[in-house]
Amino acid sequence: MNQVELFENERAAGYNQFVETWIPNYHYFLDCLPKILSGIDTKDLLVVGCGTGNEIEKFIKTPERWTITGIDPSPEMIKQAKDKLQTCENVRLIEGVVADLDIKKKYNVATLLLVLHFLEDNGSKLNLLKDIAERLVSGATFIMLDITGDKKQIQQNLIILEQLIPEGLDEEQVNNRLKRIEHELFAVSEERLSALLEEAGFETPVRFFQSSIYMGWLTKKK
Repeated sequence: MNQVELFENERAAGYNQFVETWIPNYHYFLDCLPKILSGIDTKDLLVVGCGTGNEIEKFIKTPERWTITGIDPSPEMIKQAKDKLQTCENVRLIEGVVADLDIKKKYNVATLLLVLHFLEDNGSKLNLLKDIAERLVSGATFIMLDITGDKKQIQQNLIILEQLIPEGLDEEQVNNRLKRIEHELFAVSEERLSALLEEAGFETPVRFFQSSIYMGWLTKKK
């Protein structure tokens, strides 16, 4: 089983504020998703690591009717998502991991935002991507957002990120966060990410978004 990083207690409660602080253009990226996927005929979406439901909220606000399954291993994140989306009949939220989902159920679209960099590249990243691919129809669109880059890229883009985050943050907390990104998370290079996706059963991905260390990728299941 893949090692899973749970967001609990303060990390769960403060998640929305955290991503808005530390991911420049976060909401712009989320706003792009329904537009990029508007041409999909069967709008059956799997949101992996759905967190508090931020990206799901973007889809349900569009005129198009999406059927959405969100899955996350954190009970507290799922609770926040349920509180936010409780009136949405076309949204199903599940506490768990992708491997728990019925393999017979196939989706036409999937997203994986800000998840893969928590998994080591020791088979855990590949296993998650394979689990997702196995639950998609052939030709399904898959969108990712993740911390991406080789060591030099990450170091250079962290300098840019520090310039982009809001002013007035606690300096020690900022330094600790920057060190954690560089030394404790498991970002891979663009080339390695592409290789992992292809091995998992996807086409060569296209990078369509970047904001400092964060890169957005689009691909399709073979």
